[in-house]
Amino acid sequence: MQTKHDIWDASQYQRFGDERLRPAIDLLWHVPAMAATPTRIVDLGCGTGNLTAILKQRWPDAEVLGIDGSDSMLDAARQATPTCSFLRADIDAWAPDGPLDLIYSNSTLQWLGNHVELFQRLVSFLRPGGCLAVQMPLMHDAPLRVAQTELARSATYADALGQVPDRRSLLTREGYYDLLRPLAATLDIWETTYLHVLHGEDPVVQWASGTSLRPYLDKLEGERRTAFREEYAQRMRQAYPQRADGATLVPFRRLFLMVTV
Repeated sequence: MQTKHDIWDASQYQRFGDERLRPAIDLLWHVPAMAATPTRIVDLGCGTGNLTAILKQRWPDAEVLGIDGSDSMLDAARQATPTCSFLRADIDAWAPDGPLDLIYSNSTLQWLGNHVELFQRLVSFLRPGGCLAVQMPLMHDAPLRVAQTELARSATYADALGQVPDRRSLLTREGYYDLLRPLAATLDIWETTYLHVLHGEDPVVQWASGTSLRPYLDKLEGERRTAFREEYAQRMRQAYPQRADGATLVPFRRLFLMVTV
Protein backbone atom coordinates (compact mmCIF):
# COMPACT_ATOMS: atom_id res chain seq x y z
CA MET A 1 0.00 0.00 0.00
CA GLN A 2 1.87 2.99 -1.20
CA THR A 3 1.47 6.32 0.55
CA LYS A 4 3.50 9.46 1.06
CA HIS A 5 3.47 8.80 4.81
CA ASP A 6 4.09 5.61 6.72
CA ILE A 7 0.59 5.37 8.21
CA TRP A 8 -0.32 1.78 7.41
CA ASP A 9 -0.47 -0.92 10.07
CA ALA A 10 0.77 -4.15 8.51
CA SER A 11 -0.64 -6.43 11.23
CA GLN A 12 -4.08 -4.79 11.03
CA TYR A 13 -4.08 -4.99 7.24
CA GLN A 14 -3.28 -8.72 7.33
CA ARG A 15 -6.20 -9.53 9.67
CA PHE A 16 -8.34 -9.90 6.54
CA GLY A 17 -5.64 -11.42 4.38
CA ASP A 18 -7.89 -14.02 2.74
CA GLU A 19 -10.53 -11.47 1.73
CA ARG A 20 -7.93 -9.06 0.37
CA LEU A 21 -6.06 -11.86 -1.42
CA ARG A 22 -8.96 -13.11 -3.54
CA PRO A 23 -9.21 -10.12 -5.96
CA ALA A 24 -5.42 -10.00 -6.13
CA ILE A 25 -5.33 -13.63 -7.28
CA ASP A 26 -8.16 -12.98 -9.73
CA LEU A 27 -6.08 -10.15 -11.21
CA LEU A 28 -3.01 -12.35 -11.46
CA TRP A 29 -4.80 -15.18 -13.22
CA HIS A 30 -6.11 -12.80 -15.87
CA VAL A 31 -2.61 -11.66 -16.87
CA PRO A 32 -2.41 -12.76 -20.51
CA ALA A 33 0.20 -15.17 -21.76
CA MET A 34 3.26 -13.33 -23.03
CA ALA A 35 5.31 -14.19 -26.08
CA ALA A 36 8.40 -14.53 -23.91
CA THR A 37 8.75 -15.42 -20.25
CA PRO A 38 8.79 -12.22 -18.18
CA THR A 39 12.21 -11.32 -16.83
CA ARG A 40 11.46 -8.01 -15.08
CA ILE A 41 8.35 -7.67 -12.91
CA VAL A 42 7.31 -4.93 -10.50
CA ASP A 43 4.70 -5.30 -7.78
CA LEU A 44 3.61 -1.69 -7.38
CA GLY A 45 2.25 -1.05 -3.90
CA CYS A 46 3.45 -4.44 -2.68
CA GLY A 47 2.40 -4.03 0.95
CA THR A 48 3.54 -7.00 3.02
CA GLY A 49 4.82 -8.83 -0.06
CA ASN A 50 2.38 -11.73 -0.13
CA LEU A 51 1.57 -11.08 -3.79
CA THR A 52 5.21 -10.37 -4.60
CA ALA A 53 5.96 -13.89 -3.42
CA ILE A 54 3.21 -15.34 -5.62
CA LEU A 55 4.53 -13.43 -8.63
CA LYS A 56 7.95 -14.97 -7.96
CA GLN A 57 6.41 -18.43 -7.66
CA ARG A 58 4.64 -18.04 -11.00
CA TRP A 59 7.76 -16.70 -12.75
CA PRO A 60 10.66 -18.06 -10.67
CA ASP A 61 13.37 -16.92 -13.11
CA ALA A 62 12.16 -13.33 -13.20
CA GLU A 63 13.61 -10.41 -11.28
CA VAL A 64 10.69 -9.36 -9.05
CA LEU A 65 10.78 -5.98 -7.31
CA GLY A 66 8.22 -4.86 -4.74
CA ILE A 67 7.69 -1.12 -4.28
CA ASP A 68 5.83 0.52 -1.42
CA GLY A 69 5.83 3.71 0.61
CA SER A 70 5.39 2.13 4.06
CA ASP A 71 8.39 1.03 6.11
CA SER A 72 6.26 -1.27 8.28
CA MET A 73 4.84 -3.01 5.21
CA LEU A 74 8.28 -3.38 3.63
CA ASP A 75 9.81 -4.74 6.85
CA ALA A 76 7.18 -7.47 6.81
CA ALA A 77 7.74 -8.09 3.09
CA ARG A 78 11.52 -8.46 3.40
CA GLN A 79 11.18 -10.95 6.24
CA ALA A 80 8.54 -13.03 4.48
CA THR A 81 9.98 -12.97 0.93
CA PRO A 82 13.79 -12.87 0.88
CA THR A 83 13.88 -14.11 -2.74
CA CYS A 84 12.51 -10.77 -3.99
CA SER A 85 13.85 -7.23 -3.81
CA PHE A 86 11.96 -4.38 -2.15
CA LEU A 87 12.24 -0.62 -2.46
CA ARG A 88 10.66 2.25 -0.54
CA ALA A 89 9.53 4.82 -3.10
CA ASP A 90 6.83 7.31 -3.97
CA ILE A 91 4.98 5.85 -6.96
CA ASP A 92 4.30 9.33 -8.33
CA ALA A 93 8.06 9.93 -8.63
CA TRP A 94 9.37 6.40 -9.23
CA ALA A 95 10.66 5.23 -12.60
CA PRO A 96 12.39 1.95 -13.48
CA ASP A 97 15.93 1.80 -14.80
CA GLY A 98 14.79 -0.06 -17.90
CA PRO A 99 11.74 -1.52 -19.67
CA LEU A 100 9.50 -3.90 -17.71
CA ASP A 101 7.57 -7.01 -18.76
CA LEU A 102 4.84 -6.75 -16.13
CA ILE A 103 3.65 -4.04 -13.77
CA TYR A 104 1.23 -5.56 -11.29
CA SER A 105 -0.66 -3.27 -8.91
CA ASN A 106 -3.30 -4.57 -6.54
CA SER A 107 -5.45 -2.12 -4.54
CA THR A 108 -2.93 0.74 -4.58
CA LEU A 109 -3.38 3.25 -7.38
CA GLN A 110 -6.69 4.51 -6.00
CA TRP A 111 -4.64 6.39 -3.38
CA LEU A 112 -2.86 8.46 -6.02
CA GLY A 113 -4.12 11.47 -7.92
CA ASN A 114 -4.01 12.52 -11.60
CA HIS A 115 -4.73 9.09 -13.09
CA VAL A 116 -4.41 10.41 -16.64
CA GLU A 117 -0.75 11.23 -16.15
CA LEU A 118 -0.15 8.25 -13.84
CA PHE A 119 -1.42 5.59 -16.22
CA GLN A 120 0.33 7.14 -19.20
CA ARG A 121 3.61 6.99 -17.24
CA LEU A 122 3.11 3.38 -16.19
CA VAL A 123 2.29 2.20 -19.70
CA SER A 124 5.40 3.98 -21.00
CA PHE A 125 7.56 1.80 -18.70
CA LEU A 126 6.52 -1.41 -20.52
CA ARG A 127 8.52 -3.09 -23.23
CA PRO A 128 6.57 -4.16 -26.38
CA GLY A 129 4.36 -7.07 -25.38
CA GLY A 130 4.44 -6.03 -21.73
CA CYS A 131 1.41 -5.84 -19.49
CA LEU A 132 -0.01 -3.45 -16.89
CA ALA A 133 -2.39 -5.28 -14.51
CA VAL A 134 -4.33 -3.11 -12.06
CA GLN A 135 -7.09 -3.69 -9.50
CA MET A 136 -8.67 -0.84 -7.51
CA PRO A 137 -11.60 -0.70 -5.07
CA LEU A 138 -14.71 1.16 -6.26
CA MET A 139 -16.02 1.98 -2.80
CA HIS A 140 -16.18 5.78 -2.62
CA ASP A 141 -19.98 5.76 -2.78
CA ALA A 142 -20.37 2.87 -0.32
CA PRO A 143 -21.36 3.50 3.32
CA LEU A 144 -17.95 2.26 4.46
CA ARG A 145 -16.25 5.25 2.82
CA VAL A 146 -19.03 7.85 2.78
CA ALA A 147 -19.32 7.77 6.58
CA GLN A 148 -15.60 8.54 6.94
CA THR A 149 -15.87 11.67 4.83
CA GLU A 150 -19.10 12.83 6.46
CA LEU A 151 -17.68 12.49 9.96
CA ALA A 152 -14.41 14.16 8.98
CA ARG A 153 -16.25 17.15 7.51
CA SER A 154 -18.69 17.46 10.46
CA ALA A 155 -18.43 20.36 12.92
CA THR A 156 -17.11 17.98 15.59
CA TYR A 157 -14.02 16.90 13.65
CA ALA A 158 -13.51 19.32 10.77
CA ASP A 159 -10.76 21.26 12.56
CA ALA A 160 -8.58 18.13 12.72
CA LEU A 161 -9.81 16.11 9.74
CA GLY A 162 -11.16 18.64 7.27
CA GLN A 163 -7.97 18.55 5.21
CA VAL A 164 -7.74 14.75 4.92
CA PRO A 165 -8.48 14.12 1.21
CA ASP A 166 -11.31 11.75 0.34
CA ARG A 167 -9.19 10.28 -2.49
CA ARG A 168 -11.81 10.46 -5.26
CA SER A 169 -9.19 10.08 -7.95
CA LEU A 170 -10.64 7.23 -10.00
CA LEU A 171 -11.92 7.78 -13.51
CA THR A 172 -15.07 6.17 -14.87
CA ARG A 173 -14.83 2.88 -16.76
CA GLU A 174 -15.34 4.86 -19.95
CA GLY A 175 -12.65 7.31 -18.86
CA TYR A 176 -10.09 4.52 -18.49
CA TYR A 177 -11.11 3.07 -21.84
CA ASP A 178 -10.70 6.40 -23.63
CA LEU A 179 -7.35 6.95 -21.91
CA LEU A 180 -5.84 3.50 -22.40
CA ARG A 181 -7.27 2.26 -25.71
CA PRO A 182 -4.95 4.46 -27.85
CA LEU A 183 -1.94 3.23 -25.85
CA ALA A 184 -2.75 -0.48 -25.87
CA ALA A 185 -2.52 -3.43 -28.20
CA THR A 186 -5.24 -5.07 -26.10
CA LEU A 187 -7.36 -3.68 -23.28
CA ASP A 188 -9.65 -5.54 -20.88
CA ILE A 189 -11.77 -3.74 -18.27
CA TRP A 190 -14.20 -5.38 -15.86
CA GLU A 191 -15.79 -5.02 -12.44
CA THR A 192 -16.49 -7.59 -9.73
CA THR A 193 -18.43 -7.24 -6.48
CA TYR A 194 -17.15 -9.54 -3.74
CA LEU A 195 -19.46 -10.32 -0.85
CA HIS A 196 -17.13 -10.50 2.13
CA VAL A 197 -18.41 -12.44 5.12
CA LEU A 198 -16.82 -10.87 8.21
CA HIS A 199 -16.97 -12.00 11.81
CA GLY A 200 -16.23 -10.55 15.22
CA GLU A 201 -17.01 -7.30 16.98
CA ASP A 202 -17.39 -4.34 14.63
CA PRO A 203 -15.66 -6.17 11.77
CA VAL A 204 -16.24 -3.36 9.26
CA VAL A 205 -14.34 -0.98 11.53
CA GLN A 206 -11.57 -3.56 11.88
CA TRP A 207 -11.44 -3.90 8.09
CA ALA A 208 -11.30 -0.15 7.47
CA SER A 209 -8.77 0.42 10.26
CA GLY A 210 -6.13 -1.33 8.15
CA THR A 211 -6.60 1.02 5.19
CA SER A 212 -9.08 3.80 4.51
CA LEU A 213 -9.88 4.75 8.12
CA ARG A 214 -6.22 5.02 9.07
CA PRO A 215 -5.54 8.59 7.84
CA TYR A 216 -8.41 9.86 9.99
CA LEU A 217 -7.51 7.92 13.13
CA ASP A 218 -3.88 9.03 12.90
CA LYS A 219 -4.92 12.70 13.05
CA LEU A 220 -6.76 12.22 16.36
CA GLU A 221 -5.63 11.38 19.88
CA GLY A 222 -7.06 10.10 23.14
CA GLU A 223 -10.76 10.43 23.85
CA ARG A 224 -11.40 12.24 20.58
CA ARG A 225 -9.94 9.38 18.60
CA THR A 226 -12.03 6.89 20.58
CA ALA A 227 -15.19 8.96 20.04
CA PHE A 228 -14.60 9.20 16.27
CA ARG A 229 -14.08 5.46 16.03
CA GLU A 230 -17.23 4.74 18.03
CA GLU A 231 -19.36 7.10 15.92
CA TYR A 232 -18.04 5.41 12.81
CA ALA A 233 -18.74 1.99 14.35
CA GLN A 234 -22.36 2.97 15.06
CA ARG A 235 -22.85 3.98 11.43
CA MET A 236 -21.29 0.75 10.20
CA ARG A 237 -23.57 -1.37 12.43
CA GLN A 238 -26.56 0.31 10.79
CA ALA A 239 -25.20 0.14 7.25
CA TYR A 240 -23.99 -3.46 7.54
CA PRO A 241 -26.24 -5.17 10.12
CA GLN A 242 -25.19 -8.44 11.66
CA ARG A 243 -26.95 -11.50 10.26
CA ALA A 244 -28.76 -14.11 12.33
CA ASP A 245 -25.66 -16.31 12.46
CA GLY A 246 -23.46 -13.44 13.67
CA ALA A 247 -21.81 -12.74 10.32
CA THR A 248 -21.56 -9.28 8.74
CA LEU A 249 -21.86 -9.07 4.94
CA VAL A 250 -19.92 -6.37 3.12
CA PRO A 251 -20.36 -6.00 -0.65
CA PHE A 252 -17.04 -4.77 -2.02
CA ARG A 253 -16.84 -3.59 -5.64
CA ARG A 254 -13.54 -3.59 -7.51
CA LEU A 255 -12.33 -2.41 -10.93
CA PHE A 256 -9.85 -4.43 -13.00
CA LEU A 257 -7.71 -3.08 -15.86
CA MET A 258 -5.50 -5.25 -18.06
CA VAL A 259 -3.36 -3.39 -20.62
CA THR A 260 -0.90 -4.96 -23.05
CA VAL A 261 1.28 -2.88 -25.38
